[in-house]
Amino acid sequence: MTAVRIDDTTYSIEDGFVRCFLIIGGERALLVDSGVSGDGALDVARSLTFLPIELVNTHADRDHIAGHTSFGHFMMHPAEAANYYNVNGGKGDFTPLEDGQVLELGGRRIEVVLIPGHTPGSIALLDEDRRMLFPGDSVQDGDIYMFGPMREMHAYIHSLEKLEAMSTRFDHVHPSHGSLSVDKSIIPVLAMKARLCLEGKLEKTPVELMGGMHVMRHDAGIAGFLMGN
Repeated sequence: MTAVRIDDTTYSIEDGFVRCFLIIGGERALLVDSGVSGDGALDVARSLTFLPIELVNTHADRDHIAGHTSFGHFMMHPAEAANYYNVNGGKGDFTPLEDGQVLELGGRRIEVVLIPGHTPGSIALLDEDRRMLFPGDSVQDGDIYMFGPMREMHAYIHSLEKLEAMSTRFDHVHPSHGSLSVDKSIIPVLAMKARLCLEGKLEKTPVELMGGMHVMRHDAGIAGFLMGN
């Protein structure tokens, strides 16, 4: 895994498939997700800061939680617990987060924004001072997984509308997949395309995922929605 500098106290940690983020304050640092490569994200994070590192989940899909066993505990919205423990077999204890809660890192405030849809307890993290939003998988220019029992398109649309309503508070959007940075104008476009998807108005093609699972890709132009057959 490699680190990509976003600014002097913010890094993306990349493994070619999913990215984690390291957000460094004056007193502690926040590792956003632990990735798919075991302890790799934590090892890179420790090479970038000597401050205590705490772990927060944007959501609990398998590619975001592989390094969790290295932490005694982590932070997550409680609506994500079923995905973490029951669906993906996660271990350990978590501290619950609430919508609107602010994480104080020492001179750096990170706000929790609940955005269900991709998963029930998906969150974005807002650094308003630096005009940055970290939305996990929910906002990106890649393929957004919307198949299976933990996904719900109506909730996803409401979450995008919520982010659009608060978009005066951020400029830079850093997703966990796709491009490292996307323009915030992608948010209302994704919402519009998601509505068209629900109405069956997007072109779709079959795709095979790793492991042999077959889903339908609904073409949203700037991204794709992967849905069940």
